[in-house]
Amino acid sequence: MNLKEKSKKRKSNEAKFPNWIDLPNEGRKYWYDVKGKFDFKARYIKEVDKKEKTTKFYQEIYNKDNKLVEIHEKFPEDRGHKKLKR
Repeated sequence: MNLKEKSKKRKSNEAKFPNWIDLPNEGRKYWYDVKGKFDFKARYIKEVDKKEKTTKFYQEIYNKDNKLVEIHEKFPEDRGHKKLKR
C-alpha cells in the first residue's frame, strides 16, 4: 500500500469513527458509541496496523452505570458475545 492509499484509508476511517488514539505499534484504535435502550451503550472498536489494515473489530456493551458487561469480537474471527463476570 502506497502513501496515497494509506492517506485515503485513514481519512475514511476518521470520517466513520470520530474517536481514535495512536497505538505503540504505529497503528490506531478507532471507535464510536451508540446509545441503546435502557441507558445501555454499544461501543464499536476498530484496530488497524500502520498501513490502516484492519487487525481487529469488536463491540463492547456498557450498562447504565457505564460498566463494561459484554464483548462481541467480530474480526478476525466472530467469537460471538461474551458476558463478563460481575
